[in-house]
Amino acid sequence: VRLGVPLEGKVLIVHHVFRPDDTFQTLDVGSLLPLHASALGKILLAFGATPLEPLMDPEPESYTRHTLVSRQQLNRALSEIREAGWAAAVQEMMIGEADIAAPVRGQGGLVVGAVGISGAVDRLCDSRGRPQAPLVGLTRDAARAISRDLGAARW
Repeated sequence: VRLGVPLEGKVLIVHHVFRPDDTFQTLDVGSLLPLHASALGKILLAFGATPLEPLMDPEPESYTRHTLVSRQQLNRALSEIREAGWAAAVQEMMIGEADIAAPVRGQGGLVVGAVGISGAVDRLCDSRGRPQAPLVGLTRDAARAISRDLGAARW
């Protein structure tokens, strides 16, 4: 589980909770993730916590063949994220890795960050590579709880 906020055209990881298993893990606090290739970043872009324009000039870096780099791809994805209320990035930054995120809102309802989960594709996604609905639900519930603690109205 990671909590991210916008910082200079990237996502700054400000909190990281390890998985409760014995798999190898590294602390991500202080790491910077790309906006366009992470679920946390896509949330920040979709809900206006950080602008899209600076990211597009020049074209953003492609990390894998799944990375969204064209303006048309990103705009379509961001529109879908705003409608759904959550984001996913499946093998966009690293092959075999996926993440799911939801917006964290502050007082007044503005998106101030994002909370998400990340891990192996086979743990987070179904057999067709789509994020598992129960994990999306848990991520959205966590975002709502954090948002309530920050004074956001119910939505």
